[in-house]
Amino acid sequence: MEGAGLVGKHILVTGGTGLAGRAIEKVVADGEGQLDEEWIFMFFRDADMMSTTETKALFELCKPTHVIHLAAMVGGLFRNICYNLDFWGAGFWGSPPCRSEKSLHPQRRNILINDNVLHSAYETGVQKVVSCLSTCIFPDKMTYPIDESMVSISVPRHLPGDIPALLNSLLSYPQIHNGPPHSSNFGYSYAKRMIDIQNRGYFEQHGCRFTTVIPTNVFGPHDNFNIEDGHVLPGLIHKVYLAKQTGSALTVWGTSKPRRQFIYSLDLARLFLWVLREYDEVEPIILSVGEEDEVSIREAAEAIVEAMDFRGELVFDTTKADGPFKKTASNAKLRRYLPSFQFTPFRQAVKETCAWFNTNYANARK
Repeated sequence: MEGAGLVGKHILVTGGTGLAGRAIEKVVADGEGQLDEEWIFMFFRDADMMSTTETKALFELCKPTHVIHLAAMVGGLFRNICYNLDFWGAGFWGSPPCRSEKSLHPQRRNILINDNVLHSAYETGVQKVVSCLSTCIFPDKMTYPIDESMVSISVPRHLPGDIPALLNSLLSYPQIHNGPPHSSNFGYSYAKRMIDIQNRGYFEQHGCRFTTVIPTNVFGPHDNFNIEDGHVLPGLIHKVYLAKQTGSALTVWGTSKPRRQFIYSLDLARLFLWVLREYDEVEPIILSVGEEDEVSIREAAEAIVEAMDFRGELVFDTTKADGPFKKTASNAKLRRYLPSFQFTPFRQAVKETCAWFNTNYANARK
């Protein structure tokens, strides 16, 4: 890149061809990269990150000083329901849900991927790793809004002999491990929880600056628009596209009542750059729009219908599962750091995503 003589940071992005990776690549290319940064966006074919040997070889070849760790097996509600075990430790990469085992692609394991990336980062002296969690890590039964204090697993310190105070603190201290995640995606959720535990261990034992971000529902260009495999918003965009082509009704799975905070991938990318450069805590940070920007699935569907100029019938199939009713997250910590950060308005982001999908339909993941 221009100014290569000034390069001081070699930044490896695992999962560089996914939704968030593509967004980071675009933001960097559009001028938000810095002269002292060299960016390396990794394709899944570059290394089998389930393999300790291949992951370490990749790190030794690229010699990153910083890592944004995005590589994971991911999927929408119904794919998670079908393959919870796979999302924990026996995953496959890119195959559709609830189909015959003959169609499964080579296995990819979230637990092994995460462990290999973090340990290779430690062994090769990486200065900072930013991994990506999800709001699904939080217990299903809890109070809202969720915030970063609920992720802490630190044991409060008390004077020797002060057993009642210690027990009281342990019983009342908020932790993600106080309850199971929603049953629809427990495999993926538990695998993500372990990254936070590993980060704390590497910090306490070796002083490593490994941290995590917790985005809410991400969407944007280069998303997975597969109706069965993808998340709700890109799946709906694809459904509207097909309904327009066939002149049929648009069927939305579930009651449409659950509420979500959606974050545009390009906004998330800009926040990733800030975390990489400026955020020095090991504690996770939630990257999200405000609580006031939460929308129902019905409202999301209506925004897509408007953006795609769909004029057919809108039907809600209540025989399909809804998933968690809400996962409202507080962005108060983010706002303390970045009080003036401007998020792209939801309907504008939906419009831009729909336009990208229409233009790139032939090559979009679907």
